[in-house]
Amino acid sequence: MRIGITYRLFLAMLIATALAVVAFLLIMQWSIDRGFLQFINNLEQARLARLAERLEESYAEQGGWEFLRHDPAQWRRLLAASLPDEGGPPAPGEPAGGRPPRPDRDEGGPPGPPPPRFARLFDRRVLLLDAGRQPIFGPPDVPEALELRPLQVQGQVVGYLGLLPRRQVSDTLQLRFLRQQKFALVLVAGVVVLLTAALSLPLARRLVQPIRTLASATHRLAAGQFDIRVPVGSSDELGHLARDFNALAAALEKHEQARRQWVADISHELRTPLAVLRGEIEALQDGIRQPTPDSIRSLHGEVLRLSRLVDDLYQLSLSDLGALTYRKERLDLAELLTDSLAPYRPELAQKPMRLTLELPRKGKAVVFGDPERLHQLVANVLDNALKYTDVGGELALRLDVGGGQATLDVQDSAPGVPESELEKLFDRLYRVETSRNRAAGGAGLGLAICRNIVEAHAGRITAQPSPLGGVWIRITLPLAEGIA
Repeated sequence: MRIGITYRLFLAMLIATALAVVAFLLIMQWSIDRGFLQFINNLEQARLARLAERLEESYAEQGGWEFLRHDPAQWRRLLAASLPDEGGPPAPGEPAGGRPPRPDRDEGGPPGPPPPRFARLFDRRVLLLDAGRQPIFGPPDVPEALELRPLQVQGQVVGYLGLLPRRQVSDTLQLRFLRQQKFALVLVAGVVVLLTAALSLPLARRLVQPIRTLASATHRLAAGQFDIRVPVGSSDELGHLARDFNALAAALEKHEQARRQWVADISHELRTPLAVLRGEIEALQDGIRQPTPDSIRSLHGEVLRLSRLVDDLYQLSLSDLGALTYRKERLDLAELLTDSLAPYRPELAQKPMRLTLELPRKGKAVVFGDPERLHQLVANVLDNALKYTDVGGELALRLDVGGGQATLDVQDSAPGVPESELEKLFDRLYRVETSRNRAAGGAGLGLAICRNIVEAHAGRITAQPSPLGGVWIRITLPLAEGIA
């Protein structure tokens, strides 16, 4: 049978409480037995002290122990006289002024039997030894570990008095008292277990309720309902779990929206060149256009554009999966920048655009990276600047070295990008739909690939407004000396 977590928690709390109560009950019973026996032995020790005083007085009066050896009744009278005085209201038949004197204290009367609740087996366990430790009354064998009380008269030891301690409680009244106390403990333990059982089930349900809510929300999240959220009602571990679940749901919702947008953007990007190719091919088939070199060149341009888009998508997917190969080595970033800029100088002069290049005068910008990927990084940034800068604009490149890193700043002139959209430049398929539009630019994957390349080199790439009126792309890469 499958037991739910609520009843598991209930049984766990109930069993833990029951075990604790049983352990407490056993310890208390052992403590009561041991403590009560010790209490009885302490009472008997007090009686033994009174007996010692009377024995010392009797020895001083008689001048020795012979009176006890010849008259054992004297020993029984002394034992009875050591009993504690009992106060309280007079028993039926007693005078109102108090109880009559005990017969054992009347010198002329015979010794009476000691009350059983105080004298049970006491006379059999008491030992009286003379000064030579020879037994006068009591067992002949004296245990070596027994503590003996010396009896002194005028500063001289005249004998020893000892008492064998009780090993167990045997008196009927005492046993009844112990049974009553143990029954009370068992009753208290039973009440505690019942109260625990009554409180554990609602407490378990209350504790499990957030878990059930999270489980239900998890099932809905797994079914694709990414907008599901759970209430956070506490600051404990369950509260942290609820907050983490909400953060996970929000991230999944965001990624799902990004995935849908990604699919829609890719479909749109692929549909346009395919539609152009289809239209031109159908025009050739219908005889509207002739297969001239210009029409073939137009078809070839659309095919190249489609090929570049597919290649960019492939490169970006490899970068996301971490499957791009990087063959890193020590290289001078200034030389790589100069070599990467050389193919663009004719296009800059044809547009025309004014180019400014500043390289570090002191020190070399030596980094540990892949020359091919870093060349692709610089080429993508330059392509982006050339496509989105007006004719007659300006392009400024500056490479600095300091703080254990190399910094490459690429600034272009107008048109610019609103500050609220600068961070989106590195998103896939993102383009600013104003002056930097589709007619002038590509698919919007170049800067996304740049970000992946920079992050693979433990660097950082950011975008901000340029003082020239366009966009300022800053790339920072760690120097090779700073790599362990």
